[in-house]
Amino acid sequence: MAATHPPHVTALLYEAYMRLSDFTFEASKEFDPRLRPAHSAVFFHMEHEGIRLSRLAEKAQMTPQAMGELIDDLQELGYLRRVPDPADRRAKLIVFTEEGDRALTKEYAVIDEIERRLADMLGEDGLTGLHGTLKRIITDF
Repeated sequence: MAATHPPHVTALLYEAYMRLSDFTFEASKEFDPRLRPAHSAVFFHMEHEGIRLSRLAEKAQMTPQAMGELIDDLQELGYLRRVPDPADRRAKLIVFTEEGDRALTKEYAVIDEIERRLADMLGEDGLTGLHGTLKRIITDF
């Protein structure tokens, strides 16, 4: 009989990410049912003072074309707008609209809820340890 192996850490991290992502997306749909999971790549990687599309695509590890489609969607939904870049008037910055700021505030509230639930589940020391371990994986791996 073959020995069963516990799930790999990589698989567990992915599953945890997917559960947290699903929780966040369900909350987003309550705010605006037109939002799609792919839009989270924009919200997550935006810079509040504005960002060029090419930089946003790079941060999200997407092609500029794919990111451009997401930006177009969110602009049409009223969350983003394109404005001239003061450093280079030929270029455009993507910035949040007032509606985008409201959506971001709602998303921060969802993230705070996730943090509260994790603290309840793991305890404050456990959450602090998880935070430190994840930061270490991100910076040192």
